[in-house]
Amino acid sequence: MHTTPTESLDLDVETFASPAQQRRFAAAMERIAAARAPGAPVRVYVSAAPRARNNPKWDNWLTQITEQLPPGVDILHYSNTFSEERPYDWGSVAGSLDGLVIVGKQKRAGSRVNLLGPFARLELRSLIAQKPVLLYGHNLGLIPVIDCKSQVLAPEHAPRLKLIAPKRWKHSTETLHAALKALTPRHIEDSQAPETARPSHLSQPFNAPQP
Repeated sequence: MHTTPTESLDLDVETFASPAQQRRFAAAMERIAAARAPGAPVRVYVSAAPRARNNPKWDNWLTQITEQLPPGVDILHYSNTFSEERPYDWGSVAGSLDGLVIVGKQKRAGSRVNLLGPFARLELRSLIAQKPVLLYGHNLGLIPVIDCKSQVLAPEHAPRLKLIAPKRWKHSTETLHAALKALTPRHIEDSQAPETARPSHLSQPFNAPQP
């Protein structure tokens, strides 16, 4: 994810990440996938503002997101995670998550510009340097946030975030494949396969600017 003034932005690209950033991201996702214990659940939280959750298309969006993620992923969202008995507390769940999908507000139908409110921005910031974080681009599908451009919007006390998807985004990109691999549950039988040597734990798996 990279910050650039919108006025000087060229959207006609496949990604806003440099080749080196893409390679670092893919390598980090590979380490996450390799470190997963057989049988361990994979939990992905779908972040959406009330306006999105109350949209008549919400269930359809959830279905599309679920179908685009690897089979067996546990899908969490506000309605099945928080309640009157368990009020919203991001810090209580963030550490147990394996990934995040952001559903932003499109600037207009079909737009590649997505607006995130203060809560979604904070959720993104808490995981962007450690876990796979994807933007749900509606007709574009899932897009790794590292491939997007970002712009922080006022007010300063509760800043919002603008995420811009690249115009020539392709689902065949290496970063998406790597992110989905990092979110793929590892079956028990996989533990019978010989493991290859891998680097030790990396607390900050890839470099991503904090918006």
